[in-house]
Amino acid sequence: MTDPTLAQHERTTICDLFVALGSDAPTLCEGWSSADLAAHLVVRERRPDSGPGLVWPPLAGYTDKVRRAVRDRTPWEKLVETVRRGPPWLLRPFDGPMNTVEFFIHVEDVRRAQDGWEPRPLSPALADALWARVGPGEMAKKVPATIVITSPGRTDKERGTGPRITLAGDPGELTMFGAGRQGAARVEISGDAALVAQLRAASLGI
Repeated sequence: MTDPTLAQHERTTICDLFVALGSDAPTLCEGWSSADLAAHLVVRERRPDSGPGLVWPPLAGYTDKVRRAVRDRTPWEKLVETVRRGPPWLLRPFDGPMNTVEFFIHVEDVRRAQDGWEPRPLSPALADALWARVGPGEMAKKVPATIVITSPGRTDKERGTGPRITLAGDPGELTMFGAGRQGAARVEISGDAALVAQLRAASLGI
């Protein structure tokens, strides 16, 4: 099971960013400010009735309505503090597997929407946790190719059929690419140019 302290560290990092940048800071989540993102994190952990809309499009409207209500009715400082406090007690045992990758991605959604960002150094434990979860499966569903992801010192992962496309980078960058943040991920891609372009434009991840 993923070490819960990794999720706690990423949670603290994003809350510190929220405090430093304020409620109106841009994010990589299209149309969302930092207030929208903070409300999403609160609703995700504390409004289970809105959860199905995160994965089932017919209910997405209700989920968004709940998120906007929380954003608009909760003072910014309280919203950030609720995120910082962590999940309800019943969810605490699942904090690591449920939130480590999610919070890493959203930390980077905030960081990489600001001018002058650079990749941050990751602890070996966080890099391992990200690598354990990142995979080429969804990418292989989007393009007719064999997708290979590779990172120094790690065993390659491969999925799909057809011409080979290789993505090389550290686990954090590959995670961001696989989460649909292709334009903000420092990943080297080699292979058929048309298929690479298709992959770069594909709808991926969260």
